[in-house]
Amino acid sequence: MSISIADLPQVWQKPTSGELLASLKLLKVDPPIWGPHTSRNIILETFQNAAQFRREVATYLSSIIMSDLGWIQDDDEKEALWDEASRRLAERCGRAGMGEITRRWPLESQASTPFELIIREPPITGDCLGFKTWGSSYLLAQSLGKIAGDSLSHVLQLGHPNQSFDVLELGSGTGLLGMAAAAIWQANVVLTDLPDIVTNLAYNVEINRPTVEALGGRIDLGALIWGSDEGNAERFARKNQFKIVLAADPLYDDDHPELLSSAIHAQLMEDADARAVIMVPQRDLTTRKLVAKFVMAMEASGLTVLEKHTLVGQDDWDEDEESTGIECWWAVFGRR
Repeated sequence: MSISIADLPQVWQKPTSGELLASLKLLKVDPPIWGPHTSRNIILETFQNAAQFRREVATYLSSIIMSDLGWIQDDDEKEALWDEASRRLAERCGRAGMGEITRRWPLESQASTPFELIIREPPITGDCLGFKTWGSSYLLAQSLGKIAGDSLSHVLQLGHPNQSFDVLELGSGTGLLGMAAAAIWQANVVLTDLPDIVTNLAYNVEINRPTVEALGGRIDLGALIWGSDEGNAERFARKNQFKIVLAADPLYDDDHPELLSSAIHAQLMEDADARAVIMVPQRDLTTRKLVAKFVMAMEASGLTVLEKHTLVGQDDWDEDEESTGIECWWAVFGRR
């Protein structure tokens, strides 16, 4: 539906609170449904309006926020209008400015029927980056069928149950990648993250459990702190129990390369056919340095790069992000 700001009730007209609230509801920005065949331009067009319209909307919302709404007698109604206008403005400030959102992520592979995962993302506050579903998680999830048929064909059989061993996802965040792996690979996947992130992760796991299990997968979860033996779920007391370890976008701080490599070394089976599959977006020089540091740490712990590739993905962290996408490095590691 096309909306013209000029047709909405203006502050100078002194509309009722009901009229203003209805106009603010019309301006709600719904998060995009990410699809495997959807271009970046279409995603951006869905997620945000044209530049001129965005400026008009921002001016309109600001006029409500800055007004004392003196003609409205009920203070609660005023607060509700200011809150709603502020939310509409925040939705247009990129993902970091948005509140809680829930969106559907379509997936398919050669061996599975098309399906969707429903992911809740709480408001991103402080350094809780695990509350966002990063584009690299979706990119790697889309690639799981091909990876199973190529890089992991020695341990996985697409189209058949793969439940003689367990798969671990490190830094699961909202759980998209791990749940997709369980469904596409028909495997047992354990999703993990920090204790503060696990509550929302558990919510997403339960919402999607029927879908995953209907496709032949199984999912479990637990807290796992890299580099620590305290505060972790009991099942991680036993080391080296996972045949495959997955992680997407796990490096964003200087100490992460060593912490991630130590977690992989501690959890990956010591078998020669065990594999770790890691994807990292190459956003800038800092990220590239973190990848190089991570590879060195893995080599030092006896895990070597067996193959490496790049894919171009996309994200919605910054509303001004260019449409060229983000190059994502990914590699398969095995024990020497």
